[in-house]
Amino acid sequence: MIRMSLRQFRIQGLVGAILLALAAGYLFRLGADIRAARDTSQLPSQYGQTMLFLAAGLGLVPALVGAFWGAPLVARELESGTHRLVWNQSVTRRRWLAVKLMVLGLASVAVAGALSALLTWAAGPVDQVAGDRFSAILFGARGVAPIGYAAFGFVFGAVTGLLVRRTLPAMALVFLAVIAVQFAVPNLLRPHYMPAERATVPMSADAINQARALGSITGGPVIGGVEVPNSWITDTSRLLTSDGRQLSDTAFNRCLDDAPKTGAAGRFGDTAVCLGELDLHVNIAYQPNQRFWPFQWIELAIYLGFCALLAAVGLWRIQRRVT
Repeated sequence: MIRMSLRQFRIQGLVGAILLALAAGYLFRLGADIRAARDTSQLPSQYGQTMLFLAAGLGLVPALVGAFWGAPLVARELESGTHRLVWNQSVTRRRWLAVKLMVLGLASVAVAGALSALLTWAAGPVDQVAGDRFSAILFGARGVAPIGYAAFGFVFGAVTGLLVRRTLPAMALVFLAVIAVQFAVPNLLRPHYMPAERATVPMSADAINQARALGSITGGPVIGGVEVPNSWITDTSRLLTSDGRQLSDTAFNRCLDDAPKTGAAGRFGDTAVCLGELDLHVNIAYQPNQRFWPFQWIELAIYLGFCALLAAVGLWRIQRRVT
């Protein structure tokens, strides 16, 4: 069974190996260039866009694995009718599917794990200076989380192909669904893996001028007067007065109207000075830097749990399916 699965997978495996080799060569060279830079403080500006592009590319791997490796796995057999011959052999249907999921799933995990390890190594100096590993795009391209994404994409693709029974529709559905899941998890689940830390930040004129940084993890947010790189600010309140009430629109408009009409930037600066005199503050919730790896392992466990449930559904469905 294992040998037969590998033979059927040889074309996809060869393509994957070639692409992995090309990516490895590029990432090794990129990592060497980054480490050869003399001024490390300029790394984020010099390589930041490249890192985002590579992270986005790695984010597509689970969808591609699910669409091109997972979806045709069973759907192609059902579409061509070869499943009748396979399922009438001495090997049971469940064992046939389980072996395919195990062998090809491990190949998917190996490719994603290798790419993630190479990118994590290459981007190490940039991440250390930029302090933004917790961003949605970069988090999904570092550490062990991409392993779970690839495993989920493959198993989801295989089970979808079993249920849809048509290769092309299954491929399209899997590609879109895996991307949708990768957008949903960071927004709906990830902020709640661990209880957030909370802090109150006084809003001086300077802080108000930089308020657009709140809710972002770039640029090293300031929490309680201390810079906390990599921290993920998950929630911020509106501007609050000293007694904990939300700043009224009347008070805000009064500061806005009192600002000289000296252009947008100057007017906002004068408005910030006015607001800073009102003794305002905001309450924030954040995930500190040291939780990066716990979050990675939690997300990996969640995706592997999804894989186990999907595999159970597939094994149950293939046993009940009429030839």
